[in-house]
Amino acid sequence: MSRGGMGVVLIVLNLMFVCLLNIPFGYWRENVKKLSVQWFMAVHFPVPFVALLRNHLELSGALTLLLFVAAYFMGQYLGSRLSREFRHYGKVSSSLAHDLIRRSWIIIIGR
Repeated sequence: MSRGGMGVVLIVLNLMFVCLLNIPFGYWRENVKKLSVQWFMAVHFPVPFVALLRNHLELSGALTLLLFVAAYFMGQYLGSRLSREFRHYGKVSSSLAHDLIRRSWIIIIGR
């Protein structure tokens, strides 16, 4: 693969990482009072990690910034959507990991 092709693959992989990183934070944000301290933490806590990642990759330009911002908000959206979907099946907490483990144990015990 050419050097330019590897750069595109690297950017896409990092965009996927940014999106996945934000899913638990979007889940958390959905389950706290809007504009509370926890809400602001859920929205802003991943920002330094995304900025450091972008800086580490030495990416510049408006297009890559736009793509990283889009991946950031997509992860936030997917996390909040996941929380709303889980709510249809019972009580949810603010922790995605906790809810996933609890639900998987219910599935295992139910068999």
